[in-house]
Amino acid sequence: MSVQKLFRLDGKIALITGGSRGLGLQMAEAMGEMGAKVAITARKANELAEAKGHLEKLGIDCLTVTNDLSKFDQIPGLVSTVLEHFGKIDILVNNAGASWGAPAEDYPDEAWNKVMDLNINAMFFLSREVGKRAMIPQKSGKIINIASVAGLAGNPPGMATIAYNTSKGADINFTRALASEWGQHNINVNAICPGFFPTKMANVLIERIGAAVIARTPLHRLGGDEDLMGAAVFLASEASRHITGQYITVDGGASVC
Repeated sequence: MSVQKLFRLDGKIALITGGSRGLGLQMAEAMGEMGAKVAITARKANELAEAKGHLEKLGIDCLTVTNDLSKFDQIPGLVSTVLEHFGKIDILVNNAGASWGAPAEDYPDEAWNKVMDLNINAMFFLSREVGKRAMIPQKSGKIINIASVAGLAGNPPGMATIAYNTSKGADINFTRALASEWGQHNINVNAICPGFFPTKMANVLIERIGAAVIARTPLHRLGGDEDLMGAAVFLASEASRHITGQYITVDGGASVC
């Protein structure tokens, strides 16, 4: 197989959570450009409609499913909708996430539960559903968990996001554990750990500490609109078929300093 074909996603179906904007939409665009059909899900129907219009202008076949992953009983229906429309799921990108800032000693119970429910519990329940109903029966699949550099260390100055950091550390080890268990089914499970990207969830934090982050980042910039695309396509494609249980850090080198 040629190197170009290794990276192609023709005939593949990708389900991307949190796919209506930000990093999720970047990855949907990247996979669609490489030939995949995409199903994107998010809570807000208007944002999904806007994303669908954007992707279809690029010639990408896109299904949208309005869904709140924190309502776990909706997860089987989400998977059913995608399977009924496309017939299979080859790629799952667990991208949807939440954060909440508060000092650890005052962290509200509801905030902790909200972050853990979306960032960890929903990721497991959706992966379990897709694995059981699609990937294990077809003996193939690619799961990409969007973790974070926040899962690799403690909080830098100016951040008080203990639940987010904890959940993203758990995402990384969830990736290792699931990869170990599902390798026998020819399912690759890997993670991407983005650094600071200007997204709706991160913008408030970037306003406060963005200059300091840039100053200590070897490449001296934040993540851009195309900086996650290559890593996502690589992990979704046959180019990464002998890689599982790993994470790729996409942060301009900040985590090594």
